Amino acid sequence: MLEFDLMPRVVISSALPVDLGSRLGSVEVVAPAPGEGAMSRAALLAAARDADGLICLLSDRIDEELLAAAPKLKVVANYAVGVDNIDLAAATRRGVVVTHTPDVLTFATADLTFALLLAAARRVPEGDALVRAGDWQGWSPGLLLGADVWGRTLGIVGLGRIGRAVAQRAQGFSMKVLYAAPRRARPALEAAVGAHHVPLDRLLAEADFVSLHCPLTDDTRGLVGRAQLARMKPTAFLVNTARGALIDEAALADALDAGALAGAALDVFMAEPRVEPRLARHPRVVLAPHIGSATLSARTRMAELCAAAVRAVLDGRRPDHVVNPEARP
Repeated sequence: MLEFDLMPRVVISSALPVDLGSRLGSVEVVAPAPGEGAMSRAALLAAARDADGLICLLSDRIDEELLAAAPKLKVVANYAVGVDNIDLAAATRRGVVVTHTPDVLTFATADLTFALLLAAARRVPEGDALVRAGDWQGWSPGLLLGADVWGRTLGIVGLGRIGRAVAQRAQGFSMKVLYAAPRRARPALEAAVGAHHVPLDRLLAEADFVSLHCPLTDDTRGLVGRAQLARMKPTAFLVNTARGALIDEAALADALDAGALAGAALDVFMAEPRVEPRLARHPRVVLAPHIGSATLSARTRMAELCAAAVRAVLDGRRPDHVVNPEARP
């Protein structure tokens, strides 16, 4: 009886901006058709049963249930930098290599951070809504007075790749940059981005703009809650392009309603795509639908990194950007 090697199966949980067929090589690709969006949880569980590789989104929960349902799985390539959607311990126990996509979305996310900061400070969404509604009555000395950005103090929580890129952009606005992080950066790096290390409490008290750029972990979940918001200036703004669960959204809404904070700009939320209703209604909150990496070049490069990681593991090679090096497929 003849035996045939089956072609490896790679599941892609969502249609991506680029066709990965040629980059994945000789594999069977299971993916939604363009325009169909992401697979449901049930569809992903079913597709993963015979999968050798999986390219997934941050919104896909890669947990014990899914890993147990996919006994052939060798690699999970997360189409994101963060991996808080993946049970890394469970993946490692099963010998499943997990990779992510660092570096390629750094500048896109830093650009959006500054776009949100400026939009909140200068009340751009309110002005846009006023003009579109036909309610603008012409130039007025007191219309939509905002906050200065030039020369103000920016507090960056987490001085990783994106945090450093935001600090570099702040130099163009002559901002004083403070940063809080568990470990102080090298003096040369601090000098290059013009940032000064301070405790988080001091950063919150002194900054005119606080921007979050730390990963979501057990230690950082709810990092900015009622106590932290109370330390901020009533004229300050909070910006988040990292992970929604870093902020207690109910506490943020209370602070804004009480006038204890000037505004907020958010690209990420605790229970995406759901947004805290009071934040969605508040005129001094700028909202974006998790588009930090949403440039064509960044999203394309992310897909290419995922494909390269899957192909490497299927070929018996160690891929780049492994987040659980202990895993042995």
